[in-house]
Order: sequence, then C-alpha cells, then structure tokens
Amino acid sequence: MKRWIKWTAGGIGAVVVLVAAAGVLGYRLADRKMARKVDVTVKPVAYVSDAQSLERGKYLFESRGCAECHGVNGGGRVFADDHKGLRFAGPNITPGGVTAAYKPEDWVRTIRHGVKPSGQAAMIMPSEDYNRFTDQDLASLVSYVRSLRSAPGGAAILEFPPPVRILYGFGAIKDAAATIDHSLPPAQPVAAAVNAQHGAYVANMCIGCHGEHLSGGKVPGGPPDWPPAANLTPGEGSAMARYKDVGAFTAMLRSGKRPDGTPIKVMPFESLGKLNDTDTQAVYEFLKSVPARPAGGR
Repeated sequence: MKRWIKWTAGGIGAVVVLVAAAGVLGYRLADRKMARKVDVTVKPVAYVSDAQSLERGKYLFESRGCAECHGVNGGGRVFADDHKGLRFAGPNITPGGVTAAYKPEDWVRTIRHGVKPSGQAAMIMPSEDYNRFTDQDLASLVSYVRSLRSAPGGAAILEFPPPVRILYGFGAIKDAAATIDHSLPPAQPVAAAVNAQHGAYVANMCIGCHGEHLSGGKVPGGPPDWPPAANLTPGEGSAMARYKDVGAFTAMLRSGKRPDGTPIKVMPFESLGKLNDTDTQAVYEFLKSVPARPAGGR
C-alpha cells in the first residue's frame, strides 16, 4: 500500500514538473515569436487630400472596426478586459500618437500585413481583416486618420494571462502576421453594388473572428468568457438561418439583437451599425452564396 502511494505521488510530481516545464518553454517561445522580425516587401500608397477620399476614409474608419480599438477620435481605448489578466487597448494613432513618424510604407505594412515598422508582429492588430483593402481604400483610410486632431493616449496595452501566452508560444494562437499570405497583390476595386462580389469585399472585416471560411468557432486569443463566433455559412449550426431576409439581417446589425430580441455578445456593433445599406445588403447576398461548412471549422 505504501509503495502504491509512493508511486502515485511520484507520478503526480512528474506530471507537475512536466506541466511547469511546458509552461516555461511556452513563455520562452512566446517571447521569441513576439521579438521575431517579419520580412515583408511593401509598396507605399500615396496619401490623398480630396474631400471625397477623406469622407470615404471616415466611413471606413467608423464602419470597419477601427474605432472599436482606437476610439472614435483615434486616441486609443481599452476594448477587452476580463479582470483576470487579459487586457487589450488600441494605441493612439492620431498625429501625436505612435504613428507620428509613420511613412506611407509603414501604414501599408501595419494595416495590410500586421507588421510594425520595426519588423515585429503588431500582435492584436487584426490585419487579416484589412489585407484585401484596395489601394484606394487604404489611401482614404490612412489619409483620414492623418487628418484627425492629435488626442491624448499612448501605446497599445497587451496583457496576456499565462494560458494565452503559452498557447501563443506553442502556435495554437497565431498573430495576423503569421496567418496572412503576404505575397498576395492588393485587391482590385469592386464597384459598390448589392451583389455577392461587393459583399465579399466588405465581409473581409469578418474573418478575424469568424475565420477564413466564416464558419466560426472559438476566437483565437479572445477572453475565455467570449462565446464562439457564429457560423455564417449555410452549413450545420448556421446563425444565418435566423435571418430569413435582408431586413432581419440589417436589423440585427443595427440593434445588436437577434430576431427574438436576445442580445449578441462580442460583435463590434458600434462599427457594424454604421455600414451603409449597400454594404449591408451586399454582405447578406455574399453570405447566402458561400459554401456550407459545419460550425466551428473557421
């Protein structure tokens, strides 16, 4: 009996040592990944100053999720805080903020590729959502941000609890720079219209949470209490079954509630509610056209 207890205690001790060793290794791998240099060749996109482009840039900033992390004034804001060790805040990107010395190519590298001017990954920057921006839209967005008044605010806040950091170290959670195909050329302009082609362009803003194939699942790196992202394809467990027509879909984006009145958690409704009718209806047409996938496959 004593021998059995001794063996059991020894086994438990060995497991504890292995778990601790894996944790230490995960931390070291995470530090190495955060410090790595990502070599991306980019072409600068020239700034613009005409009123129409700046208005387009304002619309993109407000409707594509930029204000969710950086605030409506660009000064930055806390957008995730579970009070358990995970806290994220977007940086100040006004002319007096962290982007003050950015050159045109730095904006392209950061927004499209998730890589800072230093060559390090921008970490929580969801560049997979913006990688397919056309040059025109990227120029409009950047020029609008550069036109903002300087606001108070500092650098990004990135506080990861140990499990998230370890998972990142072992590759279970990836930053945008590790998932983007950096060889893709910029997307070509698509005329704004209520059709699936334009909807696909707008819906690029959804892939960071809902996955490349839009079938949803656990949001990588999100707080533990975040629910899985919904399946937006027509497949098994699809959330789109609730929205029988574009009117119901539009109402959800404007209100943040399902047709039965229950609120939807996590979705960036401050931005989604500002999508214009053409973009909203085009996204609905696109989501009806995508291949069906089981929920959770991302």
